[in-house]
Amino acid sequence: MAVCFAAVSPATLARLQRAPEEVERYLVPDNGMAEPPHSTDVDKAWHGIHYLLTGTAWEGREPFCWAVMAQPKIGPDLGMGPARYLTAEQVVRLTAALDSLTVDDLSARYDPQAMEALRIYPDAIWRRDGEEALQYLLDHFTHLLDFYRDAAARGDAVLQWVC
Repeated sequence: MAVCFAAVSPATLARLQRAPEEVERYLVPDNGMAEPPHSTDVDKAWHGIHYLLTGTAWEGREPFCWAVMAQPKIGPDLGMGPARYLTAEQVVRLTAALDSLTVDDLSARYDPQAMEALRIYPDAIWRRDGEEALQYLLDHFTHLLDFYRDAAARGDAVLQWVC
């Protein structure tokens, strides 16, 4: 289970809000043979990134809790639930918050035992893989931060979905 992200213009987000039945066609173009523009994923690191940002399995304070689990939902169930979105304003706020963190900050929050107890997906790797699992999270966090920086610079909103 991976989480994907697509940066969209505010106009595209507004169009999808007016016609939520179009969300799946936008996120999975050509019946899955293509990807939406300005899209990426964080593989299975999404839940671990959320934990490093919030210290929780599912909750957390704003704006950090928005990074991989935004609210509200939009469109139909895509198999693992509907997509979620951030407005362009939220993307700017989140990006500024993420930019305030260092790799050392995130590394200090890495707690394999707590992550396993909270069943942070994929829960089998945190204690088993230790520093290698932490590096996996940090690499994907850096990639996600670059994605958000680019989206913020364009003035884009962001859609998130399990892919």
